[in-house]
Amino acid sequence: MTSSLVRTDESAGIVTLQSPYAFADTVQRLLGTLADHQIKIFATIDQRAEAIAAGLSMPPTTLILFGNPKAGTPVMLASLASGIDLPLKALVVEPEPGRVEVVMNATAYLIQRHALPQALAANLLPAERLIAAVLHG
Repeated sequence: MTSSLVRTDESAGIVTLQSPYAFADTVQRLLGTLADHQIKIFATIDQRAEAIAAGLSMPPTTLILFGNPKAGTPVMLASLASGIDLPLKALVVEPEPGRVEVVMNATAYLIQRHALPQALAANLLPAERLIAAVLHG
């Protein structure tokens, strides 16, 4: 991946991936790929629809909560507080027409935030890499 495809704000622990696909297609590709890899989708929240229901407007925004209990449980056992960040999340946003991004916590940030053993990065990093692969082959 080139730097134009990925933006990481190390201080905030955020990874932003540019999607070459339309918003709805990006959401569907992520959901399909996660399911294909037996990664449980716990919830999909259409935040734009919720905003509209409250009489507000916002650009297309969908939050996907996903994970694999075999990978996440050891993380939580190492630090129960890590459950605040699990299941993992991917936020698909279209901040301006035609520009779609996927935003998520960086694995390194989660390891540092919860003082987890570095070895547990192997439980979280595959999801980050899978999402990047969905968007950039």
